[in-house]
Amino acid sequence: MNPPLLEVRNLSIRFATEENAVDAVKGVSFQIEKGETLAVVGESGSGKSVTALALTRLLPEPPARYVGGEILLDGHDILQMPPRELRAIRGKRIAYVFQEPSTSLNPVFTIRSQIAEMLRLHRPEVTDIDAEVAKWLGLVGIVDPAQRMRDYPHQLSGGMQQRAMIAMALSAQPDLLVADEPTTALDVTIQAQIIDLLRELKTQLHMSILLITHNFGIIGGIADRVAVMFRGKIVETGPAKEVLHNPRHPYTRALIACIPRLGQRRRRLTVIDHESLG
Repeated sequence: MNPPLLEVRNLSIRFATEENAVDAVKGVSFQIEKGETLAVVGESGSGKSVTALALTRLLPEPPARYVGGEILLDGHDILQMPPRELRAIRGKRIAYVFQEPSTSLNPVFTIRSQIAEMLRLHRPEVTDIDAEVAKWLGLVGIVDPAQRMRDYPHQLSGGMQQRAMIAMALSAQPDLLVADEPTTALDVTIQAQIIDLLRELKTQLHMSILLITHNFGIIGGIADRVAVMFRGKIVETGPAKEVLHNPRHPYTRALIACIPRLGQRRRRLTVIDHESLG
């Protein structure tokens, strides 16, 4: 049996300040198979993004401290890697797409130059930079990529900026794409387009996706499995359809109850009572 692409074992992360220490991630374990999409779902502050950034040790140390656990990429522990090996993994093996593309893209460089930098770092064998940049922009659905790659980020709509971010991440041909709230700043129609795009690209490029989101409403069409995070812990995990239609944990049921549904009479959204959930 082949090992998973990525396996996180009992990961714990603490943030220390002068006043106190906060345990942001507490014994988290999960794995991602090759070609699989895992959605990690939870409210803001539940530890989702901290876990995602920890995968390539992007958290500043200090204040962050890895208290325990392992992050295994093809069986090799990322937490034990020297800086040179980490740099080879960041972007090349594991790439990121973040929310708010307008703040992730550098406003003073063209889209071409930003994707070209990724190619120079991780695929130095590419000689025709313009053709390669245009290829990836076209792959993510940007019309007239040879022209649009000359644009600066402010000349693109929010949806096109996010597509450009996805093209940049994928241009290094990573094994795992970490999409951290990739649809948060977009309207509902564009959200659906981005999720459809990620699903199509996963199949086309034979990669894995870790989708970080607070929105159960977007995972049904893309996720193979779901892990639900609450207060730094994973409280439920399972196949996406099973978790969506037969949630076991009270927190999962509360999150799903918060989803607005078309066709229902207007009513107050469910309020999650965190204290009762422990």
